[in-house]
Amino acid sequence: MSALRIGVAGCADIALRRMLPAFEASPHTVVTAIASRTADKARAAADTFGCAAVVGYDALLERSDVDAVYVPLPVALHARWTERALRAGKHVLAEKPLTARADDTVRLLGLAREHGVVLAENYLFVHHSAYTSVRDLVAQGAVGEVRALHASFTIPPRPADDIRYRADLDGGALLDIGVYPVRLASLLLGPELRVHGAVLRHDTARGVDLGGSALLGDPATGASAQLVFGMEHGYTAGWRLLGSEGSLALDRAYSPPAGHRPVLRIERAGGAEERVLPAHDQAATAVAAFAESVRHRRTGGAADAGDAGDAAAVVRQARLVDEIRRTAHLVKV
Repeated sequence: MSALRIGVAGCADIALRRMLPAFEASPHTVVTAIASRTADKARAAADTFGCAAVVGYDALLERSDVDAVYVPLPVALHARWTERALRAGKHVLAEKPLTARADDTVRLLGLAREHGVVLAENYLFVHHSAYTSVRDLVAQGAVGEVRALHASFTIPPRPADDIRYRADLDGGALLDIGVYPVRLASLLLGPELRVHGAVLRHDTARGVDLGGSALLGDPATGASAQLVFGMEHGYTAGWRLLGSEGSLALDRAYSPPAGHRPVLRIERAGGAEERVLPAHDQAATAVAAFAESVRHRRTGGAADAGDAGDAAAVVRQARLVDEIRRTAHLVKV
């Protein structure tokens, strides 16, 4: 089938740095247009990637040479522009989180089914081959029965004008950073996790959370996840999975460069080893998965087929994040 024609709604850093190069390099996709609210930004990005510059996102959705739209806008704008794209008959790949609220996520997934198009949420790390290796080891009993996950994702403070500090754009650490370890917990511990407690450090002046922690658990197995996230910390991006007979640990766990070779540490009673895993371009794999979901839909398959459009996982994630926010103890700072 012909390559999927991509229109990009916005010139965010993640789009310019990771996703546009991945779309451009993929044999499955071709970027036909990049839109911005300003002509200069649209033209600069379009010139770099050899495509059309479009002023305004509505104009992008009207183009007949766009099959699918990539949405890397601030979180508060995801629901609005994803809905417009779906109603225009476009497939959508939206940056994480798909929306800021579970009700909106459920509604948009229903709208995608109604219009027969694919809607996917762009968590790149779930496509990294390191996680295939990790899940294979767990399934083989390398650490015995899984008991607990300790995971963190923290970054230093951002510049004062960073959009993460804007409540009107649904900024804050939970939606920007905390969603990663939450998604990781479901990936490694399974789909039955519940929220058992949370704390958020709330910046009262700016109206956003700066960091926090959450405790998740599977009520059937007792496996738990202790998660830490924030943007007023030293940098961390790792996890340790504890089992009855050993543990697995990985650093640079969420956004490694394409050439990075992950080092998986395996500890058991007989000793420890560090296994160097192959480098993997998770952005390229995410693009391929999205294109495959669209191909499957075009040939008569379900609109939510494949990892790129796993609607059940997207809804579970949204509900866990909602529950963390709803039940968290707020520490005002």
